[in-house]
Amino acid sequence: MKPESASKTGSSSGRLGWLVRLGFGSGDLAQNLIYQTISMYLLFFYTDIYGLSPATAATMFLVVRIVDVLWDPLVGAFVDKHNPRWGKYRSYLVLAGLPLTVLAILCFWNPFGDAGGGGAAKVAYAYVTYVGLSMLYTLVNVPYGALNSSLSRDTDEVTILTSVRMFMANVGGLAVSAGVPLLVAALATGAEMPWEMALFMGLGSLPSFVFMPLVPAIKRVVGKKNMFYLFLGVAIAGMAMLYVISRLGRVEDHFVWVCIAQFVKSTGVIVATGYMWALVPEVISYSEHSTGKRISGIVSALTGIFYKAGMALGGVVPGAILAWTGYLPAAAKKSTLPASPDAWFTAMLVFALAGFALLVFCFSQTRERVVMDAAATEKVRVSDLWTEFLRNRPLRILALFFVTAFAMMSVGNAAGAYFMNGLENQTPLAQEGIRWLVCVIPAALLALAMYIIAKYPLSDADVERINKEIEARKGE
Repeated sequence: MKPESASKTGSSSGRLGWLVRLGFGSGDLAQNLIYQTISMYLLFFYTDIYGLSPATAATMFLVVRIVDVLWDPLVGAFVDKHNPRWGKYRSYLVLAGLPLTVLAILCFWNPFGDAGGGGAAKVAYAYVTYVGLSMLYTLVNVPYGALNSSLSRDTDEVTILTSVRMFMANVGGLAVSAGVPLLVAALATGAEMPWEMALFMGLGSLPSFVFMPLVPAIKRVVGKKNMFYLFLGVAIAGMAMLYVISRLGRVEDHFVWVCIAQFVKSTGVIVATGYMWALVPEVISYSEHSTGKRISGIVSALTGIFYKAGMALGGVVPGAILAWTGYLPAAAKKSTLPASPDAWFTAMLVFALAGFALLVFCFSQTRERVVMDAAATEKVRVSDLWTEFLRNRPLRILALFFVTAFAMMSVGNAAGAYFMNGLENQTPLAQEGIRWLVCVIPAALLALAMYIIAKYPLSDADVERINKEIEARKGE
């Protein structure tokens, strides 16, 4: 089947309707309902409910990310080389979305009873379900990332799409961060509602509703790079505040100030890391301008490799630090979150099914407008991925930014549940380790990200010129 042409779906450089924008954004909302639950709570589930040691969990997270690095290039080349009948990129929202939903639910199922049972079988089950989930997530996320650049070439439209996407992604983030603790508590018999934890975790996404709609206006006023500098600096300031406040005594005794610091930190993180997705279509256009091939899937796979590499670094660090500092699981201390396996399983069931419904909605509302023709598709090779990385300097800079940003988010997301789960009941060393995971390590990574983004070479004027030249070339 041939790709849909611009003549069938409208001008590739034109503006899109709000139903299309919301439909596209619902894909990120869906993925966040599923994968943010994994990112924020799976490590906690493994250590405090499922019964794995922090060291075992840390090793597994590293192994899964190594598999991703090998798997993502194959997916990117496959997606660019094939044209499924339901759409070059959007088909995978359904075809891979359904098994992704099943694996996400199985990750939070404990068929081995109490925390001490299962042995090697328990570890093997965790590996199989988590590796499978991660591979299926790539089959959804890589085509979805390419879908952004296939909807329009218009830079303002791409900014709007990215703003809508990140706004809805943070709706998912808020639903997960605040909703999972409350839903698990509601489902667990006799559990108290962890309102303070839900509020703290929810503040990790709440600023998106204030600032993400303002991103296009902020960028016009201060410029692209200055916007990154501003909000990365705000995030570092919030992390410093959070560290100092947590050293003053029980977190609950200074909860108002903890919330203020969390809001400041999250404001910077959300805007800076949210807008980086708008740079992906820029490097795709840069590649098309240079080579004549619009290999969106391969570029999306490359960004996927590097954000998975960042998650690999970030994923292994929390478990390793918890193991080194002698973290005590819920069974050995007073816990805020319920330790009911059934409650956790049911909560994941709810979020995963809602996510799949949203993937179907995204599929129904989007149509590719800017894709490779059949001749270019036939020439795609897996080796194009590494050739593109070596040739495309903006992509290399963006890749380093992705590694740093996702390492920061992976560390911070996984550590948040531990920060608000009876921090004062841990040993002083374990308390300090958790503070480093929430504040110090993420702040250092953001400082590095600030340096990296300074090297990004494409201005908005460069991108506009490149897209005009591509359109002119196609019109000849």
